[in-house]
Amino acid sequence: MTADTRPGSMGRARQRRVVIVGAGVTGLVTAIRCVLAGHRVTVLERGAIPDPGSTSFDQHRALRALDPTDPEGTRRAASAHDRWSELDALLCGSRPGAGFYRRVGVVTGWPRDEASAVADVAAQARLPVELVAPEEFPHIRFPAHSHGVLETDAGVLLADRMLWAAARWLESRPEARLRPWCPVSAVDADTGRVKLTDGTFEEGDLVLVAGGPWSGDLVDLPTVMYRQTMVYLRPPDELAAWWEHAAPSAGRIGADGDAWLLPPVGGTLLKVSGEAACREVSGVDDEDDEDELRWSERVMATRALTDMDRYTVVAVKRCHYTVDAHGGGSHLAQVGPALWARAATGGDGFRTAPLVADRIVDALRPSRSPLMSSTGRSPT
Repeated sequence: MTADTRPGSMGRARQRRVVIVGAGVTGLVTAIRCVLAGHRVTVLERGAIPDPGSTSFDQHRALRALDPTDPEGTRRAASAHDRWSELDALLCGSRPGAGFYRRVGVVTGWPRDEASAVADVAAQARLPVELVAPEEFPHIRFPAHSHGVLETDAGVLLADRMLWAAARWLESRPEARLRPWCPVSAVDADTGRVKLTDGTFEEGDLVLVAGGPWSGDLVDLPTVMYRQTMVYLRPPDELAAWWEHAAPSAGRIGADGDAWLLPPVGGTLLKVSGEAACREVSGVDDEDDEDELRWSERVMATRALTDMDRYTVVAVKRCHYTVDAHGGGSHLAQVGPALWARAATGGDGFRTAPLVADRIVDALRPSRSPLMSSTGRSPT
């Protein structure tokens, strides 16, 4: 980690009590950051830690930064790449193959007359990118008349491996207390008092609610929930080595440019999905569209891969993610003097989780200037 977050480096700062509701990626990364900053942390989770049923639990997630509509957001997200590398070294050491962050790059397809402008935005944000011809990735289908923009420092996070490593590290620290199977029924935004469903309480100087789709039951933070169907594939034997060692993550691909994929690195499967399989739902238990076969057919119809019929479908999975109802992002919000919340989840939640953790530690500094009003939202 950076110099001010190494274990023992924050001994001169006043120790604070932090309660985190939710042991997904945001909760666990924030817990680690708080421990490194010298604070005591309690993590409450409604299920196991980590929970295979949570929105964070999956084989892998893409970590990227480039957003051509938001140069400043791109710059901030780019700094998260280094944060993830630091976390990888902290939790897994330097042993080859032990880590969970693979910088294989992320390539996105853009109309040829727009690709240079997209690269210019990256340059403004000091984000390394390369313009690449689609022919350099022959097994990925790009829309007609498109060019690729390769974000070279981006890559794949082995999500399940990261969650397990984070939980083990926290279990080994006396400053951290993990409490699985402890659902929360209420949070007092003014006092930082958390009530559990068994009638007991936890109290903190700061409370972070990061319970994913269930956060809305505890805080007034309007979100919209989406369901995504993902198809997991096994490449033909003769292409397995290319996919594992040469393929980047990819977005804005397929016949219409609305598909994306994650390559099969670190023993994972090739994962494909797209906008055609994304729909708004009222909740995790909403079963109005339970026919996953129909949705998986829509994913396959995106033709995200060349010769897609040669790939074997191994599994079909649904996931849920939420976004801020106002801005559509995954903002961190201060909703009371002692309460912060991040109800949004999904890929954006992973890539910016270290930045959220930094914000929470900054909020714990006694001499800090207020980051925002009690209802404000951070850009993360």
